[in-house]
Amino acid sequence: MELNKLIDHTLLKQDASPEAIEKLCKEALEYHFMSVCVNPGFVPLAAKILKGSDVKVCTVVGFPLGATLPESKAYEAKLAIKAGATEVDMVLNDSMAKAHDYEFIANEVKLVKKACGKILLKVILETCLLTDEEITECCKACVKGGADYVKTSTGFSTGGATTHAVKLMREAVGPNVGVKASGGIHNREEAMAMVEAGASRIGASCGVKIVKGE
Repeated sequence: MELNKLIDHTLLKQDASPEAIEKLCKEALEYHFMSVCVNPGFVPLAAKILKGSDVKVCTVVGFPLGATLPESKAYEAKLAIKAGATEVDMVLNDSMAKAHDYEFIANEVKLVKKACGKILLKVILETCLLTDEEITECCKACVKGGADYVKTSTGFSTGGATTHAVKLMREAVGPNVGVKASGGIHNREEAMAMVEAGASRIGASCGVKIVKGE
């Protein structure tokens, strides 16, 4: 298994500098990660550095709370794609998840996926805030809305990825939709545990340490 090709090398800190984004991109080029994941404001820079390479430019929309209007998320996705994003990770509305309004979630995902077109759309659940049933039903709603992936966490809430959540998500979406484990994955052992639980993508700021086994 080429673990490096499962990794979205991530830097979403509020105070990230252009120099730090450049370093992230150069590491992604060196280790041939699947993508870098950056905030929308850094998409043009990442796209410029990674142009012509095998590393994709992933960005986030509705991040990190997911509480913006669905139309805002769709427009944000359109702008990011125009700026050079080749993958989009959107945060679903966890308030609606807690209210069990899964129709809202499906419709929101559908709207953003329409904006993305052929661009890969991953939908972020804040699984640390949800019950097992809510995780399962949200995943089903995401699939109904056309999501290409579901994702465990933003990394900005009270907890990150767990193998339990990954297993639930894999069972809910089946074999044809991806599962991204993200949040609190620090080393190769933790990354492999997520893969064994059903993850097909790993989001981590420690991508270099993971592939080097540090």
